[in-house]
Amino acid sequence: MPSQTELANAIRALAMDAVQAASSGHPGAPMGLADIAEVLWNGLMRHNPANPDWPNRDRFVLSNGHGSMLIYALLFLTGYDLSLDDLKQFRQLHSKTPGHPEYGYAPGVETTTGPLGQGVANAVGMALSEKALAAQFNRDGHTIVDHHTWVFLGDGCLMEGISHEACSLAGTLGLGKLIAVYDDNGISIDGGVEGWFTDDTPKRFESYGWHVIPGVDGHDPAAVEAALLAAKAETSKPTLVCCKTVIGKGSPNKQGTESCHGAALGEDEIALTREALGWSHAPFDIPEDIRASWDQRGTGAQHEVKWQAGFDAYREAFPDLADEFLRRLRGELPAQFDEQIDAYIAGCVSASADIASRKASQQALNALGPILPELMGGSADLAGSNLTLWNGARGVSKEDASGNYVYYGVREFAMAAIMNGMALHGGFIPYGATFLIFMEYARNAVRMSALMGQRVLYVFTHDSIGLGEDGPTHQPVEQLTALRATPNLYTWRPCDGVESAIAWKHAIKRENGPTAMIFSRQTLPAQVSDADQVERAHKGGYVLVKEQGDLDAIVIATGSEVALAVEAAERLSAAGRGVRVVSMPCAELFDSQEAGYKETVLPSDVLARVAVEAGHVDFWFKYVGLDGRVVGMTSFGESAPAAALFQHFGLTTDNVAAAIEDVILD
Repeated sequence: MPSQTELANAIRALAMDAVQAASSGHPGAPMGLADIAEVLWNGLMRHNPANPDWPNRDRFVLSNGHGSMLIYALLFLTGYDLSLDDLKQFRQLHSKTPGHPEYGYAPGVETTTGPLGQGVANAVGMALSEKALAAQFNRDGHTIVDHHTWVFLGDGCLMEGISHEACSLAGTLGLGKLIAVYDDNGISIDGGVEGWFTDDTPKRFESYGWHVIPGVDGHDPAAVEAALLAAKAETSKPTLVCCKTVIGKGSPNKQGTESCHGAALGEDEIALTREALGWSHAPFDIPEDIRASWDQRGTGAQHEVKWQAGFDAYREAFPDLADEFLRRLRGELPAQFDEQIDAYIAGCVSASADIASRKASQQALNALGPILPELMGGSADLAGSNLTLWNGARGVSKEDASGNYVYYGVREFAMAAIMNGMALHGGFIPYGATFLIFMEYARNAVRMSALMGQRVLYVFTHDSIGLGEDGPTHQPVEQLTALRATPNLYTWRPCDGVESAIAWKHAIKRENGPTAMIFSRQTLPAQVSDADQVERAHKGGYVLVKEQGDLDAIVIATGSEVALAVEAAERLSAAGRGVRVVSMPCAELFDSQEAGYKETVLPSDVLARVAVEAGHVDFWFKYVGLDGRVVGMTSFGESAPAAALFQHFGLTTDNVAAAIEDVILD
């Protein structure tokens, strides 16, 4: 029977062999964490390699994702559908083992990590989902949601500010099923961290309200097991297990130094490491007795069978709840969702009210909330401004996690990354809000939503210089362009209450990526007036106002500037010009339409085009061409009332009309 050290050495060998074969990678972290990982994955963590999607599995997040060979080795050794050939293809094109763990490539990888600190924030979201689902679905004598979220993190994760944001909130919410293992090896890329990282980490986490287990020898399996068991025993608060480790453990000349952090050890050093570890096997050769000792398929199947028996009893006692639980985990919307949301949209057309689109968004939430119990809302301390609270919203707290709204505090970045974790966990559709300008704080997590294809909904309000007196620090200019440039992110900027409701519908129905909904502070006039316009608005861009007579020019607009475009078109129409107004609330959706439809909206033989939007002009030249005109922003804003700012920056009916006339005559 192999010893625990021999089992851990299998991880070390696979890590150094794969990195060497790829001629790039990070062997140090996997070699340093191998002993801790062996204790966790080979006994304490509940998972089933034969069914990586088992609902009640423990979640594992490698926040220091550069050490990706750790998780790949673990998945291979414990019996997941990841082969030795996959490990040999580490970091190669289209392999299941990319340089950082990427969701959707290898089974068992719960989230994409690499940007340091975000993994632990994802783990907070997963633990929050577990606690909320347990509060909503568990019943006396029937516990169907009961699992832990484990996260490995290093010095780099703790230096990133997002770790403070997320871990502070985790302590406040009492996420007792969250256990973080701190790989305290004292090394980062630039060397020993004592020159730039001298925090008292245990005290820091104690101040957050965490249970902290300090001073664990990360290479003593008995000490590690005792610490992890103590962590599991504490269920009222999250736990940080501080493990002192040696980066690159086993490498005679490179362990404990930055030289093994992000580069292959080299053939000579690998030979010396094999000798030091007593590992005499060839590269990628794992003896059968070691493979057998690692194999968790039998144990994992037993875990799932036991849970399934409990769930069957739950289904017998609470059939409707059981069906609802499974529906939500599958990510399926209620059967009547389309009918109900379409009826609401039709009602918005009938009401034909002038309204700020942030208020229209709140009204949509009031309609959606009762029919979508999976909605989990939130705002980064701006609920009263973002208008994300709806009539049935109830806050999630440490004492009562059965609610449907998270008060994130001033934590935009953590909010976005936590929502990613919630979406990955399953059971919820998270939405979170802040001012559009502060999307910048959350930017990388928004990108990760898109990269992972997660249904995460972003509500960004106060969308332009229309914010007014708060000035250029709060007035977004370039943010819309940044969002639209992000692959797999759909960005909606609706012009009225109807388009706002349609934006919510599309965001909720979109299963393979996130949506950013951009809403105004100021009141917008009603524009969409009939069912035909509603149908075409679902295509992301459509003819809102048809030209009178021959088509002389097209003006494209979004949001509050649609009203300017309509007014300018009406003025020119009275002067005999044929001007078409195209509302384009979601350019990405419009671009995805078939060529024939797009030609009916923007006929290619009409080159006289103008776009108008209170954001940066650059994005719109793809539609108007280099000879077209864009009425928008090329500078930062100013501090003044909104009306004065629109006048000052030329976002007026007069300016739009002049630009249209100019392109017609050009």
